[in-house]
Amino acid sequence: MHNRFLISLIAAAACAGACAKDGNASADEATAMVKKGIAFIKSNGKDKGYAEISNKAGQFNDRDLYLVVYGLDGTVRAHGANEKMIGKNLIELKDVDGKPFVKERVELAQSKGTFWQDYKFTNPVSKKIEPKSMYCERLDDSAVCGGIYK
Repeated sequence: MHNRFLISLIAAAACAGACAKDGNASADEATAMVKKGIAFIKSNGKDKGYAEISNKAGQFNDRDLYLVVYGLDGTVRAHGANEKMIGKNLIELKDVDGKPFVKERVELAQSKGTFWQDYKFTNPVSKKIEPKSMYCERLDDSAVCGGIYK
């Protein structure tokens, strides 16, 4: 019994930073998908890259994890969960707590280049507003992002 408990404890500790709850995507999966998305855009061009990112049945959509691409002016260039957002400038968009997360995201992309950002957003699987952490990397005049729900 003691050994089984110890093994469970070790497994839980190893999983703490990388595993997700309830079948949601993990931080490691979000980071990997953003890097994969950037590589895809670089090798296939923006038009093809943005189209693939916006394809709900494509390779950049997995459970509650999808990619979005924002121009540094706040305009959505690609959106894996809601194609109706493409072409809209969302710089003034705020989450349920009043946080201007798109404006903050653009500013972080310009100042840091690579970052995690916390805010609240609707989970496409649960359809509920949940805390979200978004991993973003700047690519030229845009930010490519993928997030996890907590």
